[in-house]
Amino acid sequence: MTKPSAPMREPTYFILAALQDEPLHGYAIVKRAQELSDGRVRLTTGTLYAALDRLNGEEMVRVAEETVVNGRARRTYELTERGLSALHEEAARLIAAARVVRDRSVRSTAATVRTAPA
Repeated sequence: MTKPSAPMREPTYFILAALQDEPLHGYAIVKRAQELSDGRVRLTTGTLYAALDRLNGEEMVRVAEETVVNGRARRTYELTERGLSALHEEAARLIAAARVVRDRSVRSTAATVRTAPA
């Protein structure tokens, strides 16, 4: 039996989610993560690139392309199969956690309705 991985931090989850559809450069990742999280995740440049370096080291993302724009290197990142698998695993974990609360709420509501005085 394999040990389940630790829950992902929300910024990491949305960085990977941002890259799910297509490779993106840093600023586009920041904007997409913010959109996908309904504004909850607001990545600073330092936070983003530290996370991308870590995710690259964990082989969850890789540099898809590196170009020079106005004398500065611009990297485009893409999700790897390992990253996609980790993203799907975390999504399944979140769904299972939400199901616990939702199912208990349904049972609680049903019990309240049955025991409510007429």
